[in-house]
Amino acid sequence: MSDDRMKDMDATMQDAMRDGEDRGAGRKGKMFFRKKVCRFCTQKAKIDYKDADGLRRYTTERGKILPRRITGTCAKHQRRLALEIKRSRALAMLPYVVS
Repeated sequence: MSDDRMKDMDATMQDAMRDGEDRGAGRKGKMFFRKKVCRFCTQKAKIDYKDADGLRRYTTERGKILPRRITGTCAKHQRRLALEIKRSRALAMLPYVVS
């Protein structure tokens, strides 16, 4: 790296570059995440295409279906959830795309 570019960087970034550290150098300790649990398995909630408000929780504000890593549903219920959302869209209870 040239000397001109090193002068432009602030002191903390220079130290991180010298030490070979990444962007996460300022973080302390490990990040602990709570395990997401499938709501349909634990609470025995029903997935129904007629429940548009319940299905809306599993879509983004633009209308996309949220993946299971975000919602925490198991694979079995995620497949069923996607099918019911698609059924609800076909009957115009949920939008395909929000413009």
